[in-house]
Amino acid sequence: MIRRTLLCAVGALALTGCVAGPPPEVATPAPVLPEAYFYAPDATTEVALSALLPVNDPAFDTLAAQALAGSPTLGEAAARIGQARAGADRAGAERLPLIGTNGSVTVQRTNPSKFGGNLPQGIAFDTERVSYAANLTARWEPDIFGRLRAQERAALARVDAATASARGVRNALLAEIAASVIDWRTLSGREEAIRSDLTAAEELARLAGVRERAGIAPGFDRVRAESAASASRSRLAALAGERSRLVGRLVTLTAQSAQQVRAVLVQAAPPPGISAVPASLPSSLLINRPDVLAAASALAAEDAEFAATARRRFPTFDLSAVIGLLTFNFADLFDEDSLVGSLVGSVAGPLLDFGRIEAEIDAAAAEKQVAFQAYRGAVYTALGDAEGAMA
Repeated sequence: MIRRTLLCAVGALALTGCVAGPPPEVATPAPVLPEAYFYAPDATTEVALSALLPVNDPAFDTLAAQALAGSPTLGEAAARIGQARAGADRAGAERLPLIGTNGSVTVQRTNPSKFGGNLPQGIAFDTERVSYAANLTARWEPDIFGRLRAQERAALARVDAATASARGVRNALLAEIAASVIDWRTLSGREEAIRSDLTAAEELARLAGVRERAGIAPGFDRVRAESAASASRSRLAALAGERSRLVGRLVTLTAQSAQQVRAVLVQAAPPPGISAVPASLPSSLLINRPDVLAAASALAAEDAEFAATARRRFPTFDLSAVIGLLTFNFADLFDEDSLVGSLVGSVAGPLLDFGRIEAEIDAAAAEKQVAFQAYRGAVYTALGDAEGAMA
């Protein structure tokens, strides 16, 4: 009888491995990279990325420090790292035993009529019983087929993705602030040039008017000079709108008021300089660019999730144990006879799920394909940005 039961159990477990077919193959070939940038300069000297930022500019230094300290976007990215780490800690804890404790007091009352009225003489029972119990419980799932390990790998990969994304947010934040500060300084230079043009145009219009009144020049020269002066005044008026846009952008980036941003921007700055383009290869871009690293980590996470979902086809094993005290008299709770316990080993697996797990595996494969295409998109976006910036 025991042998027959074991054979039935083994046969059932063998069928669980066939509840869904083998997982589909998801091809993830490495993107083909060019040997070098098409628009790469001939210079061979390498330049640090920090050299491309405004150097010794008090406005940039102040605004960057304020943004790093209180930017909502950067704070959100940091919170997502904490969220991912908590998920990784939970996934790692799932592989460890779960130990708990409980206690109870149970009062049970029985209706005497339940046993009829013709009980043998001398036999009686308590209609009310009070039981006291205290238990120590333990449960553990031995991860034989690696489902929990795959889920932990996925969680750790999400931590890497969140960290890389936070680095990308930080770099983008500093780049946006640097661009805004440089644009502000450029507007000051443009204003000086336009005012110089306006002064020259007004002087030319005055001289043309004198020549016109003297009859030695046509009025067309005066009209042309006045038109040039009017165009210069229009360009000066447009600069105010551009400055307002830059201030508004920096308010969003730094979480500071417009008055504070404006006060920082009006500080004097050293003469601007133009740094050389950093010399690098496309492969080094992929190693260091945060959005590419984040996409690669997200792909690794989806790959691990795909593996964990595929392992749901196999049975799960569960070990549980309970040791405790049970008595009907509180004074006897710690007597040796009150000690009770149990040890249970169980195995469970899908037998006929009518395609549920197979559908989940297909969905996980599609998610991995989505992550792979997003990774390819991040790679070629990075290459395109680099080519465009060099050109």
